[in-house]
Amino acid sequence: MRPTVAKQSNLSSFFYCKSCYILDQSCTKFIYLFKMNKIIVSILLAVILVLGINKITDAIYYVEKTGKSAYEVAITIEDEKTSDAEVSTAVSDSGNIMAIFASTNAADGAKIFKKCAACHSIAQGGGNKIGPSLWSVLGRNAGTVPDYKYSKAMAAYAKPWSFEEMDGFLLKPKEWIKGTKMSFAGLKNVKDRAAVILYMNENTESPLPIN
Repeated sequence: MRPTVAKQSNLSSFFYCKSCYILDQSCTKFIYLFKMNKIIVSILLAVILVLGINKITDAIYYVEKTGKSAYEVAITIEDEKTSDAEVSTAVSDSGNIMAIFASTNAADGAKIFKKCAACHSIAQGGGNKIGPSLWSVLGRNAGTVPDYKYSKAMAAYAKPWSFEEMDGFLLKPKEWIKGTKMSFAGLKNVKDRAAVILYMNENTESPLPIN
């Protein structure tokens, strides 16, 4: 009988230890999961808190936006005034362009004209490109090159291209002839304009008198 009792005692101890081990593992997993869930919940609460603060801040400091700001309108008006002033200056100073001819030459104009060469040919028989041919442009009426489709504004302008007219147009084309489709921004330097005009006056059948 004693061996049987001892055997039963050993089995009981084994199962007790096994149960304790299983319980310990279960507790460990539970604690781990609890900690993980606690971290996840903390992160979620932090995100919700930040979003909530942003919403509350937006509600407190909300300002209704208008289509255009007063600053933008002011800038636009100022730009228009500047453009008009530049054109007015060109009109008043255009009579001086011939005085600038003495300080430059057609060779310099040929270099500056490279900015125009992508859209205009100036050689005799060169034909129209994106813009009309500029051979013999000086002295010719604006908007009269055959087989070229001008803007309505340029066709209606129809003034002869004098030195003064060309000088004003080269300064700021879209301001000199409003509605022209020419996209060139212009030449602000009066000496550059004078050089280009001299170059144009060399590429013509009938050069205009400089003196």
